[in-house]
Amino acid sequence: MDDGPPIDEDDTEAIDISSEESTVKDVDEDLAERSIGAAVRERVGAESLKRKTTLWTLLGVLSIPFWLYVMWMAYLQAELTGQAPSRAQFGAGFLGGIIALYALHEMAQRVGGGQRFIWTDVKALFSRENIGDTLTLIVAVLLMIPTVVYVYVNALDLAGRGGATQPELVMAALFTLVMIYVTWRAFGITFLAVLLAGIGYGLFGYLIPGTLGHTGIGYQRMLRVLVISMDGFFGFLTQLTAAWIALFLLYAGMLKAYGAFDLILRAAVQSAKYLDSGVAQTAVIASAVIGSVNGSQTANAGMTGSFTIPMMKQSGVKPETAGGIESVASTSGQVLPPVMGAGAFVMATLIPGMSYFDVIIAGLIPAAILMITIVVAVHYAAAPQIEEPDMDEMFDQRLTRFELGLEAVKFGIPLALLVYLLGIVQFTVMTSAFWTVVTMATLGIVIPTGKQAFDTTSLRLTFWTFVGTLKQTFDGFREGIVVLAPVAIILAAINGVVDILMATGVPTAISLTLMDLSGGVLIVAAIMAMIICILLGLGMPTTAAYTIVALLIAPTLVEQFFLPEFAGHFFVFYAAILAGLTPPIATCVAVATGIAGSNFWRTCFEAIKISAPLFVLPFSFIYHTDIVNHQGEFGSGLLFISALVLLGGLVIIHGLNYRFDLGTWPTYGLRGLFVVLGIVVMVHPELLVQLGALGVAAFLYLTQAAVGEASPLEKLQNVTAGIGGRRE
Repeated sequence: MDDGPPIDEDDTEAIDISSEESTVKDVDEDLAERSIGAAVRERVGAESLKRKTTLWTLLGVLSIPFWLYVMWMAYLQAELTGQAPSRAQFGAGFLGGIIALYALHEMAQRVGGGQRFIWTDVKALFSRENIGDTLTLIVAVLLMIPTVVYVYVNALDLAGRGGATQPELVMAALFTLVMIYVTWRAFGITFLAVLLAGIGYGLFGYLIPGTLGHTGIGYQRMLRVLVISMDGFFGFLTQLTAAWIALFLLYAGMLKAYGAFDLILRAAVQSAKYLDSGVAQTAVIASAVIGSVNGSQTANAGMTGSFTIPMMKQSGVKPETAGGIESVASTSGQVLPPVMGAGAFVMATLIPGMSYFDVIIAGLIPAAILMITIVVAVHYAAAPQIEEPDMDEMFDQRLTRFELGLEAVKFGIPLALLVYLLGIVQFTVMTSAFWTVVTMATLGIVIPTGKQAFDTTSLRLTFWTFVGTLKQTFDGFREGIVVLAPVAIILAAINGVVDILMATGVPTAISLTLMDLSGGVLIVAAIMAMIICILLGLGMPTTAAYTIVALLIAPTLVEQFFLPEFAGHFFVFYAAILAGLTPPIATCVAVATGIAGSNFWRTCFEAIKISAPLFVLPFSFIYHTDIVNHQGEFGSGLLFISALVLLGGLVIIHGLNYRFDLGTWPTYGLRGLFVVLGIVVMVHPELLVQLGALGVAAFLYLTQAAVGEASPLEKLQNVTAGIGGRRE
């Protein structure tokens, strides 16, 4: 073992999420022909070189006081409620800090790799190609600071009065411009259009005829709503992000820094040895687990896809299939308890009388149904393509069972503590996240250092191991900022749009319009609601997409069609994440396509074939509300209807992915029949109809053969004949 500092050797920091769409295309087509391990190390090494700059170091240094502030506020809110600053002040300080750090992060990205000195960074920032970008970011931060300081100091006064002075309006206008700019920078023209449309609707809605028109709210009231009233950009979503979501994203950053993703991949690779489609199942396991704490299916596809897609291609999986599998796996993680892509936190806030624990209990059965159907679909899609690769070459070194056990303890204890504090002790989310992060940091430092001290008598090696764990903690803080910044910015912008729409009364207008167009027919309204959810969710992280549809669409389903709260909210939650898979935008698929080097439309087609039950499952929540509205009572009736819905999903998967030994048009017809039967089993409210459709599907399944194989019924007859022959 080298007795020098292990810092550079282990500097395998994951690829920056916010820039993933621009970097994933750098993966060459020859990845499938090279060693996976070499390809991954080359990719990570290039990223590490880029980050060895003064600005990246400065970002890490400044992230420390920011996270200490967030953790201190979490402690004060939990332990000293009466003495803690208000949530509004916390939200203002949090948003100001994250915008400043985001600007620094963006400037660091403009600097080329390898600079170790501040003047080389400055020279690069103010070069001819970068100076405009740099000055814009600096001006944005300078315009933001006075507003944030003012609203932080005067939060209680601003929240309690209805008017605003002229200087306050000027500051609010400047801060609004800053938010428009950083929103565009973080998410591009698509969501910029949403934000500007929301502002334009508030100002000029009086020009719209009919139900969706309103009297207009004027620019002064607009600025009060967006900034001065402590709602808008500083409102409940920003406060929720600061209080609940931020610490979980810090936890995700620490998981990456301490090597949890490597452990997950090792576990997935081991399981792959026992499954025909095991290599592809690696993507499902790793992406779903990591995506559950990520908060963005698109970002997660870039993060885990940079490992899993080359691995699948190396094993013989077609590029479009590999991209489709990664897209679906990343999407599935967004609904996986206990974190559910941070959407569970928002849902617990929006549904009156429901706790976070209630939400994750309600999400267990839908997530299980979805994951099982995806696993089966991936087996159908990938097993015929997979060869037998040497997957051990993914890793530079083998770990002993003892070392694997220590890694499992290091990452397992914080996760178990999180579940214990939330589910059994029922601490608040903020308190639970706080102690989870503290425990993760403690074990991340103590276990590697203690193991090194136990393995050797060299104090020098032990010291450098300790230094390495401190650097990992430092990297975890920085990675937490990289993950958090886009999420915080988009949620703040969403909060502004939502408050404008609320001020204009548009939710009531949407409700009336939906009722009018649907004629009061639930299934028609649900289909229309799903389409709206997909459109509103285009290009957004999970929490942002869910928030919009939860405030605009869910109330209609609950109040006009008398659905239980959980049924309405889970419907729009699942529907909103479909935007990442639905063409022509399909941002999640677009990122996976860039990594796989595949055709976008073919990859979308593969993703939809694998995830088809996800498009139907939300309707099951409407017609079989007990699936999400069981309140933790898992009786036989609930388990039976859940099993039926699962079987319906498997019928759809079989129809779309099975290789029928028929001609082209008969195959299309049979696939369509299986899909229709599966939908009936999943959605129809009458049990006899469900069972009848399931019986027909079972008959078709038993009698249809795959290419080059006998049908299941013929196989069964052959087995029976063989047993009878042996008896004779």
